[in-house]
Amino acid sequence: MPGPNEYFSVPLSRVAIGDTNEFRQPGAVKAAVAEFISTLIFVFAGSGSGMAYNKVTGNAPNSPSGLVAAAIAHALGLFVAVAISANISGGHVNPAVTFGLFVGGNITLFRGILYIIAQLLGSVVACLLLVFTTGGLETPAFALSGVSVWSAFVFEIVMTFGLVYTVYATAVDPKKGEVGIIAPIAIGFIVGANILAGGAFTGASMNPAVSFGPALVSFTWTHHWIYWAGPLVGGGLAGIVYEVFFISHSHEALPGGDY
Repeated sequence: MPGPNEYFSVPLSRVAIGDTNEFRQPGAVKAAVAEFISTLIFVFAGSGSGMAYNKVTGNAPNSPSGLVAAAIAHALGLFVAVAISANISGGHVNPAVTFGLFVGGNITLFRGILYIIAQLLGSVVACLLLVFTTGGLETPAFALSGVSVWSAFVFEIVMTFGLVYTVYATAVDPKKGEVGIIAPIAIGFIVGANILAGGAFTGASMNPAVSFGPALVSFTWTHHWIYWAGPLVGGGLAGIVYEVFFISHSHEALPGGDY
């Protein structure tokens, strides 16, 4: 019988550091390549949809139709990105998801770092390809609109918490059963819904990689820390909450960060 505090120490007690040898393991390298490609596809579709909307509207101010278009594009893009990499890397496509899985003991630190590097590179390459293929149009960086810095920070925490919680419930939880089949759809839907809720205020990033690529290519870093700190805090909290309250204390992490 577990002690009264055992359930509350599970996530941190299962955190694994791993070692640098993981950078050279064929399975880890393949997983990193999968994360690179899936993030590239997601960012190309998501940021590209925003650039296309700006082109056809003459860079018109944000409108309801633009918000809906962004939500649909990101939801569909993430659904595909998760689905195509789920069987190889787990379909993280997001440093905040990777971090949330790390604090829950579902991926080692070194493998997580490898994933995050691949995700950031995928985002940057996607934005460079967009600049090239559109004849030099600027990739729009995430920015605040009508909210304070701290309100935006909380926005990103809450939205990313919902995203990573959904990942845990539909893809990580060993009791998920048939629910796991719809994981990519559920993950895409929560991102689309969050864009409808927060897109007009922060751009609804929920993903440091999605923010990093456009910021680097356009070299726009205003309030960029929010798009790292908010998602990482939200993702970490979701991982801890789900592991502590809903996953059995006897659950062991699967090797290699697989769901």
